[in-house]
Amino acid sequence: MPRSPDKNKKASAEGSGELRIIGGSLRGRKLSIAAVPGLRPTTDRVRETLFNWLQFELADQRCLDLFAGSGALGFEALSRGAAQVILLEKDSQAARLLAQHAERLSAACQGTALVQSGDALNFLQQQPAAPFDVVFVDPPFRMDLADSACELLQRNGWLRPGSWVYLETERDWHPNWPSNWRLHREKEAGQVAFRLLQVND
Repeated sequence: MPRSPDKNKKASAEGSGELRIIGGSLRGRKLSIAAVPGLRPTTDRVRETLFNWLQFELADQRCLDLFAGSGALGFEALSRGAAQVILLEKDSQAARLLAQHAERLSAACQGTALVQSGDALNFLQQQPAAPFDVVFVDPPFRMDLADSACELLQRNGWLRPGSWVYLETERDWHPNWPSNWRLHREKEAGQVAFRLLQVND
């Protein structure tokens, strides 16, 4: 996922390494991670919990992976039956590698992964052609991006009633999501807090 100075996340100083898709039709596929300093993939343990929460919610759905980084969340959703996943990544090197993975993985399953390079908050300033069913929000820590991302998702029509939003933040982040989002599940792992919310009418 995104870049972060948090040393408790699984990442090397260079941001290099591999991640493994842990479930679905692409289970076991290994993906290289761009050598971007501080790149912070969501850990296997957290991903397993999240996708257990979402196990009946991904088939044939449209997903948006903001702050995609390694692509761990977006590609996991693709593996588990999402019809389309858009991965947004600001770093050009990471985005190029994600595009290579997306082409290869899309050919191996029924869904499609598309990569866009750009800043997540700028991207959310526009209105989408259609709302998304599942959105992953895992921004770099300590940069106050989660609040802004949530507000823009709600304000600009990125979500429909019933959509799911995943939030992964530093443990001491003070939750501040829109009033019509309902907390469905939450857990902590080390210095990380992760939550699944559903959008109400």
